[in-house]
Amino acid sequence: MAEIVSDGVAGPLPGRCAFYVVKKKRYCKMVVGSGKTFCGEHATSDNDSDRKRIPCPLDPKHTVFEDRLAKHLKKCNSKVKPKPVYYVKDINAGSINEEEDLIDVVSIADRSKNELDELIGRMKTALQGLNIKPDSGILSHPVLNEALNDPKNGNFAFKHLKQQASILGNMDTLELLGPGRCYIEFGAGKGKLSHWIHIALQKEENVHFLLVERSSTRFKVDGKHKNTDSTFDRLQVDIQHLDLRKVPFLQEKGIPVIAVGKHLCGAATDLALRCLFEHSHKDKECQPPTKRIKLSERLEEERAPPISEEDTETRQEIVVAGVTIALCCHHRCEWRHYVGKDFFKERGLGPREFSAFQRMSSWATCGMTRVGHDHKISAQENDSTEDKEDEEEAEHEGGYEAVTDHLNRAVSAEEREHMGRLCKMLIDHGRLHYLQQRGFKPNLSYYTSRDVSLENVLLTAVPI
Repeated sequence: MAEIVSDGVAGPLPGRCAFYVVKKKRYCKMVVGSGKTFCGEHATSDNDSDRKRIPCPLDPKHTVFEDRLAKHLKKCNSKVKPKPVYYVKDINAGSINEEEDLIDVVSIADRSKNELDELIGRMKTALQGLNIKPDSGILSHPVLNEALNDPKNGNFAFKHLKQQASILGNMDTLELLGPGRCYIEFGAGKGKLSHWIHIALQKEENVHFLLVERSSTRFKVDGKHKNTDSTFDRLQVDIQHLDLRKVPFLQEKGIPVIAVGKHLCGAATDLALRCLFEHSHKDKECQPPTKRIKLSERLEEERAPPISEEDTETRQEIVVAGVTIALCCHHRCEWRHYVGKDFFKERGLGPREFSAFQRMSSWATCGMTRVGHDHKISAQENDSTEDKEDEEEAEHEGGYEAVTDHLNRAVSAEEREHMGRLCKMLIDHGRLHYLQQRGFKPNLSYYTSRDVSLENVLLTAVPI
């Protein structure tokens, strides 16, 4: 048990670092060496230490013993690595023009009530004639039943399992779970969504996974599937710079891809859509893609003769068979990356309005401060590795734009929350418009309840 110190904060656990992390309001949990009080990262706090630690020249966010600097630089994770063949700088970033360069970024707190009233009026006008009430799509999938009923899972893990179960349930309804496909998980993190898709399809053949994540992620679950028939490839690259056409695995297999993502944060959703559609079909960007392939047709195709060399170029083009992305963090969207620019312009809106709506969208999740607090309590009660690592995922559900006193007096918290949801809906309708222009049938649905996650909208799309 942790020692309780006088200020009410739990002391360091036995064998763990004694450095108090002010930002996290707890002690560091790194294991220390025999006879040591602090871990290597916080060794500078030990006044009795005769070894000096200095910031790493490659990344000052971490330190290294000065007498081991040369050895550290050879293996430091921040060392610049050769770019992979599929890295193409800013290929999915979108363009910048003079109008966008002149965007005057004004915080909500600096706007008058009249300015806010005008913005809200323009938003409501733009939403006229659109469906602003997503369908109810709270489903489940039997492959997660055992995990959902396992009492060892804490409350926070249980909430994530419910979301993953509903995402799989929606994919099953849309016939997006089947053989002969490659599932690309954008913003994969530990790869848990791909893990459950794999479990659901473990009896199927020719099922593959590409996990796209820009960070070096710990506790990855794709390592559990090394000895299976499915392949799990992880691409450590920002979606902004990913050219799927140059991924060797996709060039080799030439099978349809299905994009998935759980809480694909802000602009990452737009980057993923650009990655899928902006460069997938040469000179056919606005033409409908290949129709969804039924299982019987897939089996017939597998029996067909091999594709000749002259057809290789066509085979290497990316065919998107579906999209299933749980949306979040609209306040982190950016006009440059946004795929719904044409939708906004058709409604008389532009980058300035987008900047305002993007900021106001955070009002929809202003209750997340409480959610984060509740989670910290849960993590203390259940000290499992699963819960401690999932704490990082809660960051997706943060973010709040300050509200001025005059707005507090004029508009209730409930009304602001409603306005925030409308801002999200307007931004998401731009994404629907983008997918429709590319021959897809997109949809928005509530895939989980708000007590599980305030970010509870799922974007799905299948070829028409």
